[in-house]
Amino acid sequence: MSAATDHRPLDLDALGPSCDLIVAGQALGLGRTKSYELARSGEFPVRVERIGSRYRVPTAELRRFLGVSTIREDVA
Repeated sequence: MSAATDHRPLDLDALGPSCDLIVAGQALGLGRTKSYELARSGEFPVRVERIGSRYRVPTAELRRFLGVSTIREDVA
């Protein structure tokens, strides 16, 4: 199943310290093309780091922008 057809909710707790631009875009409700367009223009809603030819988004900043706790709170 490709990312474009994967409609399962994104598990932010499963992400590492950073994620790729497409995953961050999905979390923000953006498609692939719009995510790259915003990253190239410097208008992506959270900080984007360019590493070689790849874009990475710090997961902590993505979570903060989305208003999601940075600590997983499991209910016992």
